[in-house]
Amino acid sequence: MKRSGTSVFLFLLFFSLHFKAQKFEKLIQYINPLIGTEKMGHTYPGAATPFGAIQLSPETDTISYELNGKYNGDVYKYCAGYRYEDKTIVGFSSTHFSGTGHSDLGDFLVMPTVGKLQLNPGTAANPENGYRSRFSHQNEKAEAGYYKVKLDDDNILAELTATTRVGVHRYTFPKSDQAHIILDLMAGIYNYDGKNIWTYVRVENGNTITGYRQTNGWARTRTVYFAMKFSKPFKSYGQKSYDGKQVYNGFWRKFDQTRNFPEIAGKNLKMYFDFDTNENEAIEVKLAISPVSQTNALENLEKEIGNLSFDQVKAQTQENWNKELNKIIIKGSETEKVNFYTAMYHTFINPTTYMDVNGEYKGLDQNIHKAEDFTNYTTFSIWDTYRALHPFFNIIQPKRNGDMVKSMMAHYNQFSMKMLPIWSHYANDNWCMSGYHSVSVVADAIIKGNYNGGNAKEALKACVETASKRDYEGIGQYIDLGYVPAEKNGTSVSNTLEYAYDDWAIAQLAKYLGETEIYNQFIKRSENWRTQFDKTTGFMRPRLTDGSFKKDFNALSTHGQGFIEGNSWNYSFFVPQNPDELIKMMGGKKKFAAKLDELFTMHLPDEFFADTEDITREGIIGGYVHGNEPAHHVAYLYNWAGQPWKTQAQIRRILEMQYKATPDGLGGNDDAGQMSAWYILSSLGFYPVAPGSEDYAIGSPAIDNAVLNLENGKTFEIEAINQSPKNVYVEKILLNGKQIKNFMLKHSDIMNGGKLSFYMSPKPKK
Repeated sequence: MKRSGTSVFLFLLFFSLHFKAQKFEKLIQYINPLIGTEKMGHTYPGAATPFGAIQLSPETDTISYELNGKYNGDVYKYCAGYRYEDKTIVGFSSTHFSGTGHSDLGDFLVMPTVGKLQLNPGTAANPENGYRSRFSHQNEKAEAGYYKVKLDDDNILAELTATTRVGVHRYTFPKSDQAHIILDLMAGIYNYDGKNIWTYVRVENGNTITGYRQTNGWARTRTVYFAMKFSKPFKSYGQKSYDGKQVYNGFWRKFDQTRNFPEIAGKNLKMYFDFDTNENEAIEVKLAISPVSQTNALENLEKEIGNLSFDQVKAQTQENWNKELNKIIIKGSETEKVNFYTAMYHTFINPTTYMDVNGEYKGLDQNIHKAEDFTNYTTFSIWDTYRALHPFFNIIQPKRNGDMVKSMMAHYNQFSMKMLPIWSHYANDNWCMSGYHSVSVVADAIIKGNYNGGNAKEALKACVETASKRDYEGIGQYIDLGYVPAEKNGTSVSNTLEYAYDDWAIAQLAKYLGETEIYNQFIKRSENWRTQFDKTTGFMRPRLTDGSFKKDFNALSTHGQGFIEGNSWNYSFFVPQNPDELIKMMGGKKKFAAKLDELFTMHLPDEFFADTEDITREGIIGGYVHGNEPAHHVAYLYNWAGQPWKTQAQIRRILEMQYKATPDGLGGNDDAGQMSAWYILSSLGFYPVAPGSEDYAIGSPAIDNAVLNLENGKTFEIEAINQSPKNVYVEKILLNGKQIKNFMLKHSDIMNGGKLSFYMSPKPKK
């Protein structure tokens, strides 16, 4: 079509304005993926795009889950595969969890080497006896969407980047006629003999292979398909099977399958590909994954990468990160920016996309489904993330969070047990942790208007059905008695308290939808927390079937007292749905505040959490365990006790002590972004004590200024006038010029846009 001069001018003007509108501040410079890679952060420093299926990262050791027939406690250090204090790298695998306290994945480990071919990983003490290599942090660089490291033993530079479903490796070799790229299909995180069910590899041509890996681990039936393409044809290839002696080998024994044979199958396989390389020659490896098929993996590779070079993919992925980070623009110190944007980075890693470019994915029924009107997600660590991560998404990622609820509904509809997810990944529920907290995520999203056209009444039905599974984790006794009996369940108190909160969330959704009968049923159930409170001790306490409280009770112990990842001191405050009644039960505001004071100032001796690997000294302030989630709302309860200045002081204390811009800078597992979401929301000055409500409790902002660029096109600005490490107390709060006196902010206040002004002071306003 021929354009007139005027139309061309208008087109160019529009293009120019649009381009300017799409420019983002360079916030990616503040990301430090190495934060949380040591001790209990359990994060990894590799390459991923926001919410990507591929989580490409180095592994620093290959610890077995099993040792002499028992659980090997050291494996806990390697939940993310990478540990900062290690001195060797064994390879680069495609799938990881970020910040979890249990693990799986670590699929398709790739490692470049030169010299004599070695297919065993060797040991950390003697890496030269295998394919692993020494490395130095001085020759390591980690950014959002990009990672590089020098493999010292073979003088190879390794670089990683990724799209949503494709990991891109670039290995720069020295001159050699014995260069190899190893594909270890046995390697995995939380590995053990027998975890691999079956592996298959097909050599499609001189530079492309496809295949799959099926495992039985945290996810019981997990199959991941792959397609792997080299930028340069390999001169030869081969494999070694570690299946042991087979009684039956069929008539495949006619062939030598160890060298240059194009179709390989077995439980435990390692492949290698040989090359001649010139000095500083780079070979790129593009590895796509799919939950459905090898064909889909090839399609993912072609449609997401095509002919893009490594550098083009890196630039595209880092621009995607910049776009996501620009949803919140803050002003503060350089350290604050590193902490804040690294926390945002951590919150945007999980959940992960779980479908191919054509929308197909494998469901819990092991059949192929297609997501027609939403992005299907997996990696739902909901016991952790219902508290702050999903509420954070309801502000900053509402479309995605609506799709996550649709993904949970797909889980429910495909599941033979007709339950919403407890902890789901890769078409499995691994049943980790207590409660049925997906009902909180569902209710919070719908009440806040983020279900994107989904059927809200069907979602309510799924919540009710999940909460009515009498044979799951004591729910039957909970319904009949009002609590889970201690002799029936080792985490009876945790379960009771968490079910009560979840029931309250269901009641809020029922009320929102006008379902009075369901509301009345579940608001009554939400009061079951009262059954666990022992007035003689002032604590939540395990109760037996006959109604009596369990003897030999110790409120300090985290082991054998009816709690999961916490003790009674922390769980006794877990009534987020009704703090006012909890305060009355504990003797009124003055006594309640004094008990909070004691929690934050007492000393919790090591002996009381020695048997709980998720809790370490680094994550504890007084007796308050911030390194685990059950008490994440507790510092905000001073607001209900009439002493909000203590909330303000404690929030700033937690922010300073539990979050640092160092590899050991997290006081506990990041838990799929929950710890980081707590940091972000608390730094902004508010927190969702009870998701399922429109209300946020106000704390003490740790940033000077923040602009939230909302998906609805509006902006919400937060300013903290005179904020400093000493000025942690709130003197006055104005919302759009009007004073807030009850220390509460509503979700609609944020989403309508406007300005929240904090006036900060070094002295508490009592």
